Amino acid sequence: MPEDIVIRVLLLPLALLYGLGIGLRDLLYRIGALRSVRFDLPVISVGNLSIGGAGKSPHIEYLLRWMGQYVEVAVLSRGYGRKTTGYYAVNSFDTAEQVGDEPLQFKRKFPEAAISVSESRVLGVPELVKNNPGSQCVLLDDAFQHLAVTPGLNIMLTEFNRPFTRDWLIPSGRLREWRYGYRRADIIVISKCPADLSLRQRRDMLLEIDPYHHQQVFFSRYEYGEPYQLFQSETLRPLDLQTDVLLLSAIANTDYLLTYLAGQARSVQTLEFTDHHYFKEDDLFDLKKRFDRIESREKIIITTEKDAARLELRLDFFLENKLPVYVLPVEVVFCDDDEAGFQKAVREFMMNFKV
Repeated sequence: MPEDIVIRVLLLPLALLYGLGIGLRDLLYRIGALRSVRFDLPVISVGNLSIGGAGKSPHIEYLLRWMGQYVEVAVLSRGYGRKTTGYYAVNSFDTAEQVGDEPLQFKRKFPEAAISVSESRVLGVPELVKNNPGSQCVLLDDAFQHLAVTPGLNIMLTEFNRPFTRDWLIPSGRLREWRYGYRRADIIVISKCPADLSLRQRRDMLLEIDPYHHQQVFFSRYEYGEPYQLFQSETLRPLDLQTDVLLLSAIANTDYLLTYLAGQARSVQTLEFTDHHYFKEDDLFDLKKRFDRIESREKIIITTEKDAARLELRLDFFLENKLPVYVLPVEVVFCDDDEAGFQKAVREFMMNFKV
């Protein structure tokens, strides 16, 4: 849109100032004025260059699901939006306010895994390993820009429809650092690909990204499951073309999700908030008004797993108003034969790791 370009140009001076600061930080690490820490166990970072929306959480869950069959995997996250500070070991009975929505989601789905949060990865990793001495690998959630730790394997995600190559530095765009930062990645995953990804689309994306010789590129997409009731997960509600949906979300990007819902329901309306938003009472009253205005007997509210972690803080409201809120589960699926290549790359890192 022309107006978007104008806004980006107007914000460009601020973006350049931000970029100068980021560039100075990178330089200080490169010349050794700032030191990066390496650990004596395998550490895998999963992150991206941009602000949210690339699918870090589903990819962390993929690694937990797959690697957890063979080794003891722990996760360290920042715990964005939590009201606690310092190192905190996540329990299933914690709330999103205590540990953040994504770490709580991880713990609920993988109760046997050690999930912890800490603002400092440098301090958090040793604490996590000390408390969980059987850990054989640590996944760092959203740590691509955290140069204080040098991971053994750096996995960078970028969205198929919004790759970092077409983005600008914040606030003009969504990049948290200069595009050249992608050179630190060992593996690049193009996420949220269409189900019918073509060979030409693959080639075009590879040409656009122009990976370094040391980098491997894989393509992934989402596969959605049957929605389950917010406070009664065993109750499922399949979507169909007779159902009208009101999507309640506070995530970075809903484009991919909306495309999926549009093909599964008769109509889709949205009530969206900023990423990690904690829903207030006024938000929920607005939700009820919007839902009541939908003239349909077959209507439900759909939300994401990440949002569900925060919505449970408003349990009384939903029970009192008997709103049919369902959570849409999601899993990462690699396109074509990419899963074998991705797993091989991670497996080789684990097998070849040396202290």
